[in-house]
Amino acid sequence: KQWYQRRVRGDVFLKKVDSDSPLMKDIEKLPADVQFIQLGIQFPDSFPFSPPFVRVIRPWVRGGYVMSGGALCMEVLTTQGWSSAYSIESLILQISATLVKGKARLLTTTNSKVRSHFQPYTYELALQTFQAISDNHEKNGWLTPPQGDG
Repeated sequence: KQWYQRRVRGDVFLKKVDSDSPLMKDIEKLPADVQFIQLGIQFPDSFPFSPPFVRVIRPWVRGGYVMSGGALCMEVLTTQGWSSAYSIESLILQISATLVKGKARLLTTTNSKVRSHFQPYTYELALQTFQAISDNHEKNGWLTPPQGDG
């Protein structure tokens, strides 16, 4: 099943997250021209009544609920968790906070390898992973982390 049309899309360049987080320290270690996390957003024809598909494009991230291909594992990005009252700005803030709470780290920040890890994840793998995650959570529900974990 194909959920998202590729007609309306945009990119967000996340240049700042919580300044005390290890993720922000990783971003600051990147070369000046690539000090960001690039998110891709695809809007379905039914937006704002259906959620956008949001993925990490680059650099490669581990943890923080970033899955294979840059898919984001967040209930708010599913039809069960989405509300048409959400703004894109509030969604980006929530993604930023989730990355930090989930202890996301850039895969590498060494100058010799940063360019190879800055290659974009593919749209197809992100969408395939997101669909599998969504199907699993639709069957089994969403686990709410303990209060101390976020």
